[in-house]
Amino acid sequence: MKLKNIIIPALALIFSVGASAQTKHNAHAQAHATHAHIAKATTATDRARIDHFLEEEVATREGAKGQSAQSLSMIDDLLKEANTHIGKRYVHGSKGPNTFDCSGFTSYVYKQFGYKISPASRIQANDGVAVAPGDLRKGDLVFFTSPRSGGGVGHVGIVVSADNTTGRFKFIHASLKGVKISENTGYYAKSYLRARRIITN
Repeated sequence: MKLKNIIIPALALIFSVGASAQTKHNAHAQAHATHAHIAKATTATDRARIDHFLEEEVATREGAKGQSAQSLSMIDDLLKEANTHIGKRYVHGSKGPNTFDCSGFTSYVYKQFGYKISPASRIQANDGVAVAPGDLRKGDLVFFTSPRSGGGVGHVGIVVSADNTTGRFKFIHASLKGVKISENTGYYAKSYLRARRIITN
């Protein structure tokens, strides 16, 4: 049996879940049919590949749960706002809008969307909710040590994009060279501490 003939019924099951009782009944019936297809897989390798495929699909869907379309749109707008400040100078203690320090930048950007977070990075590191490893997404705050922080929080930025498969992410922040986008490589990989989520719904 060709692998695609097994996976297609499985996909039909995944996308068939609906709100009505009739839909749920149909999904239940399809589940039995899907299990039958999988049971007929000719080799253990086929079954393992199917299991892996379904696990990835479920993981993708789970990662999207809990984030509304409204929040996604707001985060996109928040990042557009952040990008309008690229190139502005770093000034210690400055909260914008013409110059920023790192936490002044993040608090300013979030303030434009009705979120009042502390203007201090160490306190921001307790705002919102903790982000589990491998669950990073756009709009999250990311925290780093700095030469003067003694191993504690000393720098903060906002995630622009994240690849949780590789652990790589890009973030926008007010660096000593001004507002810019960086990647968590080199110095930032070594100094990374944790992440917090401000927009949680």
